[in-house]
Amino acid sequence: MSRLARPTHGRMIAGVCAALARRFGTSATTMRVIFLVSCLLPGPQFLLYIALWILFPSESKVQSKAQTAW
Repeated sequence: MSRLARPTHGRMIAGVCAALARRFGTSATTMRVIFLVSCLLPGPQFLLYIALWILFPSESKVQSKAQTAW
């Protein structure tokens, strides 16, 4: 499993679904469909999405930190 980071390529809005799909080994489209279906249920899905957008670092920031560490 890979580290949770929002990718710079292949994302629609913020890259949260793409990051989760990469982490769990599914396609980004599948994760987006799961998210859209979950929005039909009551709950704080949009707030969770915004929170993950804030919490997940961008992939470019993770790579730049790794390069400066060495």
